[in-house]
Amino acid sequence: MKIKKITDMKKVIQILAILFVILVPVILSAQPMPYDPGVGGGEGAAPVGGGAPIGGGLLIMLSLAIGYGTKKIYDVRKKVLN
Repeated sequence: MKIKKITDMKKVIQILAILFVILVPVILSAQPMPYDPGVGGGEGAAPVGGGAPIGGGLLIMLSLAIGYGTKKIYDVRKKVLN
């Protein structure tokens, strides 16, 4: 009987943790909603994305991903050969 209560409690804690992770960013959002007509707008306003360039960050992220994948392949081949 005691074991069942512990597993039930673990499930409750897991569900609460998942709800916390999902709901906290939605509730604590500091940015206005994108459809809010009271923010910005008019002619000459910045595009929806804010006009920030993503080229440099994208290049860095792709190079890190390629490096990580190369290391994983190297490790797997090394393990198979030994």
